[in-house]
Amino acid sequence: MSRRKTVVIIIAVIALLITAAVFLGKEAFDRSVYEYKRTTHPLQYSEYVEKYAQEYGLDKYVIYAVIKTESGFDPNAVSDTGARGLMQLMETTFDWVKFRLGEGDDITYEDMFDPETNIRYGSYLWDYLTEYFGCTDTAAAAYFSGIGTVGEWVSDPAYSKDGVHLDTIPSKNAAHYVNKINNALSTYLELYAKERNE
Repeated sequence: MSRRKTVVIIIAVIALLITAAVFLGKEAFDRSVYEYKRTTHPLQYSEYVEKYAQEYGLDKYVIYAVIKTESGFDPNAVSDTGARGLMQLMETTFDWVKFRLGEGDDITYEDMFDPETNIRYGSYLWDYLTEYFGCTDTAAAAYFSGIGTVGEWVSDPAYSKDGVHLDTIPSKNAAHYVNKINNALSTYLELYAKERNE
């Protein structure tokens, strides 16, 4: 074998080894990213999420995305504005949902720290807002900013051409919130799409 052929073979082997190392490195990197995402986007409280997703006709991954965004799955979370629990309900919102559900005095705002009660109330609210506005993004904006505020936005042609979708969200914080919900939902669907289709 000529020296030139030997050099070509050696270069080819080195190139193959480098390609294999890069591929294996990329595969290991992709796997670690996947595992990290599963850690940061868990399926905690699945018995309650699935129960109330079915009861209210919601995509369970939307509920997971709201919990991830609102509290990071901390049932004892309290926001700067006083919202409580996994899905971060304010006391006035709690009172409104409680009235709508026709529940008695045995349920109090303290129960928003109970995962099942919080998910039940939050899921009811999310379902109501989705039905009311007819659009998930608009419902998300209302979950964050309130039904009255978002009702004004969708009535204003400067923000909504069709009275349903928000072409522009006038609040930077609300727009950021809607984006966070969508990102969390996309990650859930990416991670668990196989389970979703089964």
